[in-house]
Amino acid sequence: MYIDTHSHIYEEEFREDREEVISRAQDAGVGHIILPDIDSESRGRMLALTEQYPRIMHPLCGLHPTSVNENYKEELARVEKEIGIRKYHGIGECGIDLYWDKTFYHEQIKVFEHQLGIARDMNFPVIIHSRDSLEVIFEVLKKHPYSFGILHCFPGTSLEARQAIDMGFLLGIGGVVTFKKSQMANTIKEIGIQNIVLETDAPYLTPVPHRGKRNESSYIPLIAQKIAEITGIETKKIEEITTENAMNLFNLQCEIAIVNKEA
Repeated sequence: MYIDTHSHIYEEEFREDREEVISRAQDAGVGHIILPDIDSESRGRMLALTEQYPRIMHPLCGLHPTSVNENYKEELARVEKEIGIRKYHGIGECGIDLYWDKTFYHEQIKVFEHQLGIARDMNFPVIIHSRDSLEVIFEVLKKHPYSFGILHCFPGTSLEARQAIDMGFLLGIGGVVTFKKSQMANTIKEIGIQNIVLETDAPYLTPVPHRGKRNESSYIPLIAQKIAEITGIETKKIEEITTENAMNLFNLQCEIAIVNKEA
């Protein structure tokens, strides 16, 4: 069984065929899907999907860096209220994004630091977004040490991967590893598979041979197969290790036992 540790399947891109997408994921062997939060605008859709598929969908709570604006304090207050009234499996998606817009750069850092504090207080894993900002992410983590979570869609070199692993993080590996010009193949060769999890970031970053189309959780085996090709390790072993990593991180042991029994 696979676990997709990062999917935004609750977003509008899946409105017309969401049930079919979930069915395809299950047919492909994906038993659980982690749902990173974006902000208060999309949270209701995420929670509705969780209620519809409670044994498959597992929500996180947080404020995405691209949603940080002048109202960030109100958004953070909503996050803190949410984690007090509902079951969540972690904090995120949080972090720093310097690709789309740097207008609220300093606010992004404050929001990231605050969410690290929430995760620490709750003993929750934190899912970190680091697009064009990995160096800054490392600086923040050194100032506010917390080593329990995933560096989502890991963008770095093998040296940076070692740094993240030494800090205690898992690396989220998705469709980018299948891209022809991606440096992730070399990174995976050097670091191995013991500290990685699989993710789609659906509907984005679709793996080859579906690149350019909408991503979905049923493509997780394609990512595992590419890692197997890169490392020479059997796909089944990659499935086992990445699933165990995700189970432990998100505390999914009980849910998985129930699902397997019902299957």
